[in-house]
Amino acid sequence: MTQAIPMTLAEKLVARAAGRESVRPGEVVTAKVDLAMMHDSGGPRRVAPMLERLQARLWDPDRVVVISDHYVPAVDAESAGILDLTRKWVKAAGVTNFHDMQGICHVVLPERGHLRPGLFVVGGDSHSPTGGAFGTYMFGVGATEMCGVLVTGEIWLRVPETILLHWTGRLAPGVVAKDMILAMCAKLGMDGGRYQAIQYAGDTVAGLAMQERMTLSNMAAELGAQTGLIAPDTVTRDYLLAAGVPAGEIELAAWQGDAAAAAERHDFDAATLSPMVAAPHSPANSAAVGEHGNVSVDQAYIGACTGAKINDLRMAAGVLKGRRVASGTRLLIAPASARTTAEAAADGTLAVLTEAGAILLSSGCGACAGYGAGVLAENETCIASTARNFKGRMGAGSSKVYLGSPYTVAASAVAGRIADPREFLA
Repeated sequence: MTQAIPMTLAEKLVARAAGRESVRPGEVVTAKVDLAMMHDSGGPRRVAPMLERLQARLWDPDRVVVISDHYVPAVDAESAGILDLTRKWVKAAGVTNFHDMQGICHVVLPERGHLRPGLFVVGGDSHSPTGGAFGTYMFGVGATEMCGVLVTGEIWLRVPETILLHWTGRLAPGVVAKDMILAMCAKLGMDGGRYQAIQYAGDTVAGLAMQERMTLSNMAAELGAQTGLIAPDTVTRDYLLAAGVPAGEIELAAWQGDAAAAAERHDFDAATLSPMVAAPHSPANSAAVGEHGNVSVDQAYIGACTGAKINDLRMAAGVLKGRRVASGTRLLIAPASARTTAEAAADGTLAVLTEAGAILLSSGCGACAGYGAGVLAENETCIASTARNFKGRMGAGSSKVYLGSPYTVAASAVAGRIADPREFLA
């Protein structure tokens, strides 16, 4: 009897998409795509002209999801035109999975039940690795590659190596997944993933709630990886069941890596981790919050796919309850989705945030991507729960953006300077 070749989770997912029993790192394969996701910025306005020149149709409109999140709500004629083009293209192309102004694509996609373990998915955005939190092989592509996927339903890729980021120990109060990923960025750098497949593992990761796992997978992009996987378990299953995915479509056992499979491993101790903050202008420029000195902040921003999910808003509320935002500092909050806003309203989280002086913005990419409300003026300093703090990303080129967890952002809003959230949670 032939012994099965040990494979990592990434290799199993790619093998299934390629119609192979096994694959090895370095091989080039053609994979069948289960789902293609686009948003209003990089989607129809980019691919429609290419499809028209090719006189091509979508390979399967039911396997395409379009989400408007960058230019919403329209703030000028240009953004209104982009949204109008998106809505008209979706209708003409026969795409029924269109979530218009419902939130950020990486949160809406699993929230609406589009993901499950074992799928091979491409997204038209660099933070598409978020899908890896569900045992889905998902990565971002540009408009040209997306056009090819839309026409053929296939894409080629080099089978990646697996880089295992293994966490053990219990996180202290006030320390969360955002601190974990900033610590990994500090240790490995923004090219540490080498465009391979990162897998997060260990008892710390297993103990994280689903939305915290999404934070890790989301910022696999900041580690330079192609995707950021977490093996599915009962936490995954429970989230997907609540999202409306039929139980029969949620397979856990098949999507576990083999213990004997080769992987590069890095170990981390959660028990020794402090709240982390990334200084301008890179997530890799991270250090413990106490090392950042007395940095005053003009703006605190809780938003984006990585930092404004319901658990993120609840973290902020835990700090802000009974407190007020400091004079001279503004706190802006843009929930990650319409459902997040509704849930936060229902459980009282929004009331806590607004009573503390937070300004509520609409759901969407917003200031994280430099769009609409919340962009920074010259020389302003902001601390944000977003994934990136590149120079000029959130506004003026002279502005400075620090990154932290929602706990740290909320604490800094109260203090008017970068602050350790543990001082407010005691």
